[in-house]
Amino acid sequence: MKTIVFAARKGGSGKTTLAAHLGVEAENTGSGPVTLIDTDPQQSLTAWWNDRQAESPRLLDLSLARLPTELGKVRAAPGFVFIDTPPLDSEAIGSVIQVADLVVVPVKPSPHDLRGVGVTVDLCKRAGRSFVFVVTQAVQRATLTQQAPLILSQFGPVATSIIYNRVDYAGAMTDGRTAQELDPKGKAASEITGLWIYLSQHLSMSAAGAA
Repeated sequence: MKTIVFAARKGGSGKTTLAAHLGVEAENTGSGPVTLIDTDPQQSLTAWWNDRQAESPRLLDLSLARLPTELGKVRAAPGFVFIDTPPLDSEAIGSVIQVADLVVVPVKPSPHDLRGVGVTVDLCKRAGRSFVFVVTQAVQRATLTQQAPLILSQFGPVATSIIYNRVDYAGAMTDGRTAQELDPKGKAASEITGLWIYLSQHLSMSAAGAA
């Protein structure tokens, strides 16, 4: 079972939205089962899951202290564990990164957010964990949206699928759904599909390289 951690030092980057949407996408494409773990004290992912009608992905209530032991028990099982993390708390983020097979770092294309990626990158490097940037909440045709992948690529790999600022993401999250469930043929659904394909391929290549 592979563990993907969603981490960003900056709040409001879209970690919870990505965890929920990619969890559903992984299940729908046959990559499950997916287990969600919410380590953010705000419990936004838990609130979304509590409003959800579908039975998958499942949510596991697990403390930070028990993460290494419990994940070690299911390492050989199929599927994925997606872990949402708190912003601003470097110690908590660092402890979760330790159990990751891949760290997804969402970044809004703004000067403040782009300048703030260094802390998360340092945490990943110190832990020896692979990470990928995802540009989130992007504005169409904005200069910074076009520049962000190039700027981020100086620190590490950047997902080719950009997540734009769309009403479908927020609208779906209010009632326990995702954008691809709200509108399977919509642009948001296409972005999530493209992102999951990229992350799956990145994980496969990383595993092949390690072997």
